[in-house]
Amino acid sequence: MSQLLRVQNFMVSSDGFGAGEGQSLERPFGHADPGEMFSWAGATASWPMRTDSGGSRGLDDYFTRDFSRNIGAEIMGRNKFGPQRGPWQDHEWLGWWGDEPPFHTPVFVLTHHPRPSFTLSDTTFHFVDADPATALDRAREAAGGKDVRLGGGATTVREFLDADLVDTLHVAVAPVKLGSGARLWESPDELLDRFHRDVVPSPSGGVIHHLYWRK
Repeated sequence: MSQLLRVQNFMVSSDGFGAGEGQSLERPFGHADPGEMFSWAGATASWPMRTDSGGSRGLDDYFTRDFSRNIGAEIMGRNKFGPQRGPWQDHEWLGWWGDEPPFHTPVFVLTHHPRPSFTLSDTTFHFVDADPATALDRAREAAGGKDVRLGGGATTVREFLDADLVDTLHVAVAPVKLGSGARLWESPDELLDRFHRDVVPSPSGGVIHHLYWRK
């Protein structure tokens, strides 16, 4: 069985932006409110940061659980890892996730500026200066036969789409407009030349799920 490159639970605004402008250490999504974008997943019983026994079941909960199914490695852009630009000035800062990152796999961070790999808990971050196809080859080798998740941000997902490397996408469209920022698409119909699509409204009413798979 071939290893898939999957986009899982990727959130965008109704006008197609995955993050706003003005990303900073305090605001990883720029002027976008992550509470508005992620509320559907945070309300589920399987949300990994949940501290009580409540939460919704059903479709939204299925997607939340499916996030890690058969994933052996992740690829992300540098802007998902952190707000620093240019050469790395601070190697002591190790990402937004604390001592227990949620990935539990090798993570390949795309950057033009070298940095040594490091490990936190069961996640090792590698910093890779490579084109999408080469980065995917490295991630597949590390994934041990499992699939690779393409974590974002929007610019990185778009680069892999343009290179025709993505096999499946799940994009949750939130009912908010950002107006500017990192854009995944102008219309979700843009991918229909290469992908089948199902569109499923969330039972919670919070988002509309767009599911794509290769033709």
